Amino acid sequence: MNDWQQRVLALSGMTLSAAAVQQVARSGAVIHDTVTETLIDSVTNLQPQSTLAVYGSIEAIRPGLQTLIQQLGNSTQKDIELTRYLVGMIHLSRRLQARDKQMSELARRLEQVNRQYREFGFERYRILQSLAGIYRDLISPLGQPIKVNGNPTQLKNEANQHHIRALLLAGIRSAVLWHQVGGKRRHFLLSRKKMLATAQQLLRTA
Repeated sequence: MNDWQQRVLALSGMTLSAAAVQQVARSGAVIHDTVTETLIDSVTNLQPQSTLAVYGSIEAIRPGLQTLIQQLGNSTQKDIELTRYLVGMIHLSRRLQARDKQMSELARRLEQVNRQYREFGFERYRILQSLAGIYRDLISPLGQPIKVNGNPTQLKNEANQHHIRALLLAGIRSAVLWHQVGGKRRHFLLSRKKMLATAQQLLRTA
């Protein structure tokens, strides 16, 4: 898998997280239930063998690829709210990577959740609660928090709050990965067509 494919996969992970946040905030649920599992896996897989292994398969990240194509294309289907979430994820991930203490604590706490998830089989709501706590304690203090819009009734629901924070943490994880495989903010201005073509090619192979 070449560099551009890896960058687009990581971007698709961010987009998948952003779209899932939007869905939970508006309706209290993610449209494709497997998306939450894919994103939990992406955060708790601490030693992936490849960029693709973070997400399991291209099929698993298909909704993220499809949304990314809409966002990168020339269509009228661009979603400004999703773009704002992506910008927030990139901003917070850069701040996180600049702080060794936070990165070390993040790794330690994710290792705990990984054991809860993979060894002890904790129920999903407990895992989401743990991931939400990590986001609240380690990511939110780093800078301007990502403001989530949605249905006030859904946003007041504690389970939805945990779900949204866990999804945002997964988005931050994908943003860190995007930086690690050479993703740059200038690519959104100078390499949009390349990223779009790569996303379309990956989708065809799913």
